[in-house]
Amino acid sequence: MEALTEEIERESDSTVRKEKRQERSKWKKPLKLIRENFLLRLAKYKEQNEIFGDRNSYTKTDKDATFMRMKEDHMKNGQLKPGYNVQMGTENQFILFYTIHQRPTDTRCFKPHMEKLASTSLPMPKTVIADAGYGSEENYVYAVGDEKEPRFDFLIPYGIYLQEQTRKFKKDIKNAKNWTYLEQDDCFICPNGRKVTFKKYQNKKNKSGYEQSFKIYECEDCTDCPLKEQCTKAKGNRQVHWNTIFEEMKAKAKTALECEEKAAIYARRKVEVESVFGHIKGNRSFRRFSLRGLDKVHIEFGIVALAHNILKVAGIRQLLSGNNPKNRKESGENRIVFLHFLYFKDLSDSLFLFTPKSHSF
Repeated sequence: MEALTEEIERESDSTVRKEKRQERSKWKKPLKLIRENFLLRLAKYKEQNEIFGDRNSYTKTDKDATFMRMKEDHMKNGQLKPGYNVQMGTENQFILFYTIHQRPTDTRCFKPHMEKLASTSLPMPKTVIADAGYGSEENYVYAVGDEKEPRFDFLIPYGIYLQEQTRKFKKDIKNAKNWTYLEQDDCFICPNGRKVTFKKYQNKKNKSGYEQSFKIYECEDCTDCPLKEQCTKAKGNRQVHWNTIFEEMKAKAKTALECEEKAAIYARRKVEVESVFGHIKGNRSFRRFSLRGLDKVHIEFGIVALAHNILKVAGIRQLLSGNNPKNRKESGENRIVFLHFLYFKDLSDSLFLFTPKSHSF
C-alpha cells in the first residue's frame, strides 16, 4: 500500500495514476480487515494459548482452573466444572506432602508430584503405594529409575489388573496374552493355530510427550478364519501392538502385588489416603475452594491439611489421655512438645518434616 501510494504521487500521467488508485483500492478493504480484526484476534489467540499451556481448557473466572468431570454430577450428564486436582501423600492418615495440579487425570500428576517432593528438603519414600489410576508405563519407568540411581519401590496396579484375574478375561480369545508365544521365532500362535509374526517397530507419543515403543505383529492369513469375528473387527489380518517395556513393568507390578507381605501393605491404602479425603470432604465439608488462582489454592489447601494434621494429633492425644484430669494435663504438655517436634514449615514447600516409610496416594 505504501509503495503504491508513493508511485501514485510520483506519477504525472493521470491515466496511469487512475489505474494505480484502482489497484490500491482493491487492497484497502482486506488490509483494513487485517488491521482491525485479524491482528486483534491473533493477539487474543496468542494470549489464550499462553494461558492454556499444556491444557485444553480454562475458565474465564479463574484462568488457572481447568474444566474437569466431578464426582458430584447431579444431572448425570458428565457436566464439566472448573477445578484443580489435589495430590497428596499420607502415612498413618497424616498428610506428609501435597501438590495442586491443573491436569484432570491422576496418571499425568504422579511424576510432577514426585519431582516436586524430590525438589524439597523432605526425604523420598522407600515405597510408593497408589491405585490403578497411576499405573502407566511412564510412571512405572520413572519409579524404577535406572541402575545407577533407582528411585523407589512401588505398589501400583495397572488399569486391567483386576480384570486379568477374571475367568472371562483368561478365556477371551482376542487377548494376545492368552496366546502361545514362541520366543525363538518371535511370533504368537493364534487360537486357530496360525502364526502372528513380527512385522516392524512403531513409536508413539502420548499427550504428555512420552514416547512408547511398540512391536507390531500381524497374522499370516486371516482369510476364512472361523474365529475372526471373535478375534478382531479389522477387515484385513489381525494385528497385535505389543509394548515390551510396559509389559515388563506390569509383570513387575503384578509380582509385587501378589506377594503376601506387600499385598497386606497395599491393602492399607484404603484406610490411609481415602480416609483422609473422606475426613476433609465429608466430616470437614471442604468440597470447593474459596480462593482463585493456583498459588492461592495451594495455600488454601495447605491450611486445610495443616488443620487436618492438628486435629489428628489432638484426637490421638485425647484417646490416650482418657478422662483423668491429671492425664489431660500431661497430655496437653506432651502435645506442645509433639507439635514442636513436627516443626511446621512454609506452606509453599511442605507441611512438616517427617521421615516416611511409605507414600500413599
